[in-house]
Amino acid sequence: MNSDFKILVVDDEQKILDVVKAYLEKENYEVTTALDGEGALNIFTKDAFHLVILDLMLPKITGEDVCHKIRAISSVPIIMLTAKADEDERIEGISIGADDYITKPFSVRELVVRVRALLRRSYKDTIPLADVLTFNNGDLEVDIKKLLVKKQGKTVSLTTNEFKVLIVLITNPGQVFSREQLVDKAFGIDYEGFDRTIDTYIKNIRQKIEDNHKDPKYITTIYGMGYKFIPNSNEVK
Repeated sequence: MNSDFKILVVDDEQKILDVVKAYLEKENYEVTTALDGEGALNIFTKDAFHLVILDLMLPKITGEDVCHKIRAISSVPIIMLTAKADEDERIEGISIGADDYITKPFSVRELVVRVRALLRRSYKDTIPLADVLTFNNGDLEVDIKKLLVKKQGKTVSLTTNEFKVLIVLITNPGQVFSREQLVDKAFGIDYEGFDRTIDTYIKNIRQKIEDNHKDPKYITTIYGMGYKFIPNSNEVK
């Protein structure tokens, strides 16, 4: 089963690449490596990957810029490797498109566990619904199986985690979810992030699916309680 998954690992230290590649291949994943941002993007645009492990400190093109460019064309799960450990910097990593992060120096065994968990969350089909959900006469279209979102007919790129949060909301229209409930329903008990990142995911989703993210019609805030999804923009908030 694991052999079906292809992983791109990007780091400027060959020793790290060799060790991570060896551990992942023991798990029967197919692994490709790159030593710099430019090489990573060249490889990514020529092949299909199920997950990217991306160091932030890269030559030629930074990890942040690589992440931005990948996010412009793909919702592939991304794990960032970073020496930055404080909460604000982790939130910034999530804001630019990362689905998970791990700080250096890190345990390769822990990284493998994170990879396994993120792949399981990202590709396990557990939603018994119609393949495509549409709202407001096609203004918003969500293809659940293809992990694809369209706004007014144009594809918008969501991270895997953003997509999972959106799915929880759109499949429970009108229901108010606290941050903790969204974490539980979107990611499950093995999620190792923190509930405040939900605010970041919501902000990013709004910027991509709302006509005006400062005056959202789809995902509304219920102050002191959480968030809810309104499928009809004419509904009174």
